[in-house]
Amino acid sequence: MNARIILLNVVLIGNTHPVDIVIEDGIIAGWTNADEAARDAYHDLDDARVIDCTGWYASSGWIDLHVHAMSELQPYGDEIDEIGVRQGVTTIVDAGSCGADRIGALAASRELAMTNVFALLNISRVGLARVDELTNLEWIDQALAVESAVQYGDFIVGLKARMSGSVVGDNGLEPLRIARSIADDTGLPIMVHVGSAPPAISDIVPMLAERDMITHCLNGKKNRLFDENDQPVPQLIEALDRGVRLDVGHGTASFSFRTAEAAKRCGIPIHTISTDIYRGNRLNGPVHSLSHVLTKFLYLGYSLEEIIDSVTVRAAEWLRKPELARLSVGERANLTLFAVHDEPVELIDSEGDKRIGTKRIEAKGVVHHGHFIKC
Repeated sequence: MNARIILLNVVLIGNTHPVDIVIEDGIIAGWTNADEAARDAYHDLDDARVIDCTGWYASSGWIDLHVHAMSELQPYGDEIDEIGVRQGVTTIVDAGSCGADRIGALAASRELAMTNVFALLNISRVGLARVDELTNLEWIDQALAVESAVQYGDFIVGLKARMSGSVVGDNGLEPLRIARSIADDTGLPIMVHVGSAPPAISDIVPMLAERDMITHCLNGKKNRLFDENDQPVPQLIEALDRGVRLDVGHGTASFSFRTAEAAKRCGIPIHTISTDIYRGNRLNGPVHSLSHVLTKFLYLGYSLEEIIDSVTVRAAEWLRKPELARLSVGERANLTLFAVHDEPVELIDSEGDKRIGTKRIEAKGVVHHGHFIKC
């Protein structure tokens, strides 16, 4: 741990004037105007890790609510810190890589990581050891899922049900009915992956309750949340009224500029922006990183404050862990440092649609667990 870290000339998100932030033993000790007179109050700058953050912003640590962090799984796996702190993300949520059979191994992997890790429990006990994990209802053991949720209550923050045709096979809506029962037994929300039919989106969405989450909400497939005229389907409006949340979950095949533009034009809220990142789409695109996905929303016309809220305040609220989004004196330092560059950037969605943006978000580092980690 660096006993004292001083971030010079950094702009707090939502502000315009730079400040210096002083961190002592992992705690935010204070911040002050970025000038030499104010710095005299620090004394002992020689004893500190001083980081020049000129031109950088600071927010509370970014949260990615949809990743795949079980490194040995193929194709959906990656190293925790490669998709965490090294990308400016201090907290990740593994979105259903593991069911009850392997959730203990994923929980144990936290011990070797700098990144905070939580998990959504796949309702199939086999998890993503297969990519058709809901084709056999015998793999959905409700009692074992409830037992896991209790045993790993500090780790499991929700359930994951991948409700697309290739995953559920002939079982239709039955896996989601079972997920609903597990959710009722545990009090956990369900993150539902939506993709190709069957089942139809019009049948899936009415089964979701307050705080449940639809991920891949901006996919461009026929079975999407928008009709052929790019209008939201009625079931989506009703779900939003019930308190169902929308999560991006970009992924390899689940983000469309056309759908995203329709959502913005129709005033459909995007509650959280996440990546659905794993080794393949990190290295080869179209995801690459959370900052790259956030850049796409700058291109779409969202404000920087809206975008950062989606990976801080709103993500922490859904997790029911508001402490992750606190940025104030006396709080544990959990910060993401980033820049916004005025330069052309090529952006490609999951459909191969290519756009050119004029601004690019770049993660520069994090302050987490008393350390500065450069991206």
